[in-house]
Amino acid sequence: MTNASNKFRVKPPALRHGDKVGIVAPASNIKRELLQAGCDGLRGLGYEPFYFDSILERDLYFAGSVERRARELEEMFEREDIRAIVCARGGYGANYLLPAIDMAKIRAHPKIFVGYSDLTSLLTWFSDRGNFVTFHGPMATKDFAVSGGVDLDSWQNAMSGEAGWEIAGNSGIKPLVPGAAEGVLYGGCLSLLVSALGTPFDIETAGTILFLEDVAAKPYQIDRMLMQLKLAGKLEGVRGIVFGEMMDCRQSADQDYSLEDVVLRIVGGLGIPVAFGLRSGHVSRANVTLPIGVRARLEVGSEARLRILEAAVDPR
Repeated sequence: MTNASNKFRVKPPALRHGDKVGIVAPASNIKRELLQAGCDGLRGLGYEPFYFDSILERDLYFAGSVERRARELEEMFEREDIRAIVCARGGYGANYLLPAIDMAKIRAHPKIFVGYSDLTSLLTWFSDRGNFVTFHGPMATKDFAVSGGVDLDSWQNAMSGEAGWEIAGNSGIKPLVPGAAEGVLYGGCLSLLVSALGTPFDIETAGTILFLEDVAAKPYQIDRMLMQLKLAGKLEGVRGIVFGEMMDCRQSADQDYSLEDVVLRIVGGLGIPVAFGLRSGHVSRANVTLPIGVRARLEVGSEARLRILEAAVDPR
């Protein structure tokens, strides 16, 4: 089993004021008005958004054909003027790109790559096989398109090359199982992580602080997915677990148990610290940016905090 803590990952160049940010749609189709709102949000932060006109193509529920989406992504990585790549939205369809993308092209041009939800497939694959740091965080037609959609502190810390920064109570994170541990931050949308099991794009969780989040999944579905990770051996060697906000993950308004009760049945006896509620991915507001592939420390006591121990990008 590969141990993430022993794996070298390249840090992409930092993102600066005035840099050009490429927007891609590797999964579901997008709406022009939301794309424009996302571009306005990126401009408001001092970046120059760029996208190919083909981004608005549609094939069933996808943002165009597999070939279009793969070509778009490869070209954004290869273009010298693009300093970072932000996904437009998730939905469904990024898994089609896994066998279609030329990883040699991606690996040769490591860049900031940001997304969540369905893009978990690409975030973990680029981290594991591309060997560079990726970012679980805000997307163009979702978070950048609305006021207050982006947690600016974590975004700036992650994009600028800050080291030793902290994610604490204002992110929604709270204690579940006490303890402290260090490992490599890794993870994403739980349903996508589970869907990778048994494929050539399987996830590498040993040695990690594992971040797990989802949306609108009933508690028994969360239970089933966590049990699948456990039975597949993917919780062995995990050093700490942080759950996301887990929006709308309930059976009914009058259920007599909490989602925390459900997850503790599976992870409460692992002997590792567990926190809950970190607002990254599917969130109600202020999406927190998490660098995937860097060393982190999880501390859970009367409060919970996640410390990012090293720079996520090369600040030079």
